[in-house]
Amino acid sequence: MTLYFKYMLLLFKAQMQYRASFLLLVLGQCLTPFTVFAGLYFMFERFGEMKGWSFYEVMLCFAITHMAFSITECFARGFDMFSSLVISGDFDRLLVRPRGTILQVLGSKFEFSRVGRLLLGIGVLIWAITNLDIPWTPLKITALVLAQASGVIIFASIFILCASFSFWTVQGLEIANILTDGGREMAQYPLSIYHRRIQQFFTFIIPFGCANYLPLQYILGRVESPMYAFLPLAGLLFLVPCLLIWQIGVRRYRSTGS
Repeated sequence: MTLYFKYMLLLFKAQMQYRASFLLLVLGQCLTPFTVFAGLYFMFERFGEMKGWSFYEVMLCFAITHMAFSITECFARGFDMFSSLVISGDFDRLLVRPRGTILQVLGSKFEFSRVGRLLLGIGVLIWAITNLDIPWTPLKITALVLAQASGVIIFASIFILCASFSFWTVQGLEIANILTDGGREMAQYPLSIYHRRIQQFFTFIIPFGCANYLPLQYILGRVESPMYAFLPLAGLLFLVPCLLIWQIGVRRYRSTGS
């Protein structure tokens, strides 16, 4: 991890060489999800609720999802840009270095400008919590922290899975955006508003529901079982097969031109 933080410091210094550009990028990243937030606000102004969910309850779901996605984009961007390493042959250099490929790819790219999206998410989270009458307990706080961490793990796992496709296709597949950007757009709403098949897919296959919807049920007092507070740990189970597929791809890799 010492090497990882050295990677982070070097890239942060490089991005801060153009501070005005960096600040404008931060502002832009803040404004992009703000348009989605504004759309939600006006929708609730018109209709009042969404299948039994109030505005602030949906905002809590929105905040957890966007905070998780912004953290993942900031620290796992290397996997999102991984196909360029395969095309250029630069992945060969990673294979001969005495460190794991996961760590090296993870440290190859940081997007610190994503802090703008993160700040908006934190602001919405605080706003939603202060307007919801939630009797906070240590277990509910744990559920909120685990939900946030699980969202980061699931998005990072999807990035790793999508990057693994490059070992077979060279180019990253655009269909992978269904799982990244599409997953973010889907997860910012309560899972109960979707069709039953979609609920099952995003609970048992890609466990976004375990990262926000189900723990929110417990936090908001809709269910009493404390088991719901620990369902975000399912994100770790999703990470395991994604890492296995990555390792299979690395073993299959035969350099450029093969």
